[in-house]
Amino acid sequence: MKAAAASLLLLGVCVLLLSARNVSAVSLSVSPNLQQFFSGSSSVSLSCVDDGQTVDGWTVKMTSGGPTVDCGAAEMSGSLCVLDRNSSYSGTFWCESSSGQQSDEVSISVSEKGVILEIPALPVRPGSDVTLQCKKKTGETVPSFFFMNGRLLGSKAEHVIPNVRHSDEGLYWCASNTFGSSPQSFLRVRGSPITTLRKSVPPPPVSEVSFSLSTLPPLTNSSSPSSPSVSWIRVICHLLVFCQYCICTILLLSICCSRSSGNKQVVSMETPLDVDEHDDTTEHYV
Repeated sequence: MKAAAASLLLLGVCVLLLSARNVSAVSLSVSPNLQQFFSGSSSVSLSCVDDGQTVDGWTVKMTSGGPTVDCGAAEMSGSLCVLDRNSSYSGTFWCESSSGQQSDEVSISVSEKGVILEIPALPVRPGSDVTLQCKKKTGETVPSFFFMNGRLLGSKAEHVIPNVRHSDEGLYWCASNTFGSSPQSFLRVRGSPITTLRKSVPPPPVSEVSFSLSTLPPLTNSSSPSSPSVSWIRVICHLLVFCQYCICTILLLSICCSRSSGNKQVVSMETPLDVDEHDDTTEHYV
């Protein structure tokens, strides 16, 4: 019974592995890293890479809604798929191994329109900056209206997406009143956010620090962030001086008052004796 259950479990795992789409660390590299091109303007090179190195045993696959073909209408040069500028290679591309493992897909459009949108073909990492431009076949940038998922982003020469987030994923295109609209392309955001470490700059040695009176700014009465504390210190100093003045004044007044009261008591004690005072002395004669 246990052996039958284990066999069924292994069979289920095998079915899941065979039916699921295997995604590998191998990715499709596109050069130049763009999704839209003018017909007959330039060639595009695609290759299967792992950590920046070309891998063997992987093939570039392509479909444009029909059957899947190797490298599409392009030419294989070793493990490199070169899309000729004169061929129509619009479609979805990916890398696939002989065992059926597949990489992420990349959509490439070849346009006959008046403008194309320069947008990255490979996924961008969160935290990076992405610049979208609407260009003519001559390579000139055209001031245009930029759209994302049908929502107008603005009218400008280029549209910059700073600090890209996963919410910036969507379908982008541009449109000009003179040259029409470009094809639509999907911007993908993948990976972990980019973190920039700020290097702490140590202070210069004391011996290297020099001051000059001519370089110091003139003293002004303009307010600064430290002015409130300075004003409070001044107020406290004024209060201390005023308190000392009051204490000295009170002491002087008390001393003067005590002296005046002492003089009055001395005068009253030195009053002369009465001349007519009776003398009780008696003389005795023998």
